[in-house]
Amino acid sequence: MKVQVNGEAKDVPEGTTVRALVELLGLGDGPVAVEKNGEIVRRAQHVTELLSEGDVVEIVHFVGGG
Repeated sequence: MKVQVNGEAKDVPEGTTVRALVELLGLGDGPVAVEKNGEIVRRAQHVTELLSEGDVVEIVHFVGGG
């Protein structure tokens, strides 16, 4: 199925969760903020929140530095 991630169309398998998408994108190592269809997805919901065809997802990956 197709979803839009940070403005780019992506094909993901049916049943993909927010957490699986984050890992698929290689962002699983650090903290991320996720918005799906204009609503914040709490971190505790990442493993259960399913994506659907046409969802619009924004992911912000935090990077530490000095």
